Parts: sequence; C-alpha cells; structure tokens
Amino acid sequence: MQTTAEYQCAYCGEESTTFIDISAGYDQSYVEDCQVCCRPNLFFVSVDRDDLSVNVTTEYRE
Repeated sequence: MQTTAEYQCAYCGEESTTFIDISAGYDQSYVEDCQVCCRPNLFFVSVDRDDLSVNVTTEYRE
C-alpha cells in the first residue's frame, strides 16, 4: 500500500511530497534526493499502526 507525505528538505528547506510504501514497515529509514535541490536527504518514516498516518523527518546525509 502506498500513500504520500509532505517533508521539508534538510538542505534547502523546501517542502515537497514523497511516496511512502507502508508495506515496507511501520518504521523506515532511507535516502532520497530532494526534488528541488537534488541533495540527498536521510528520511525517517513512522507510520501509526491505528490510523496509518505518516510522519516524515529528514536529516543531512553525510
């Protein structure tokens, strides 16, 4: 199952939308490039088990 979530780039601060694959687990981390500045963001995704709401935070990738 896929859904979308908003996130803020750790580098340029722009808000963007990303696809989240909920079937990959309730707690995920992976790297995805910003759609605006193309720099790699480290994503931390948490999916609420009850209502499937998604929380995304990003950090710089070193």
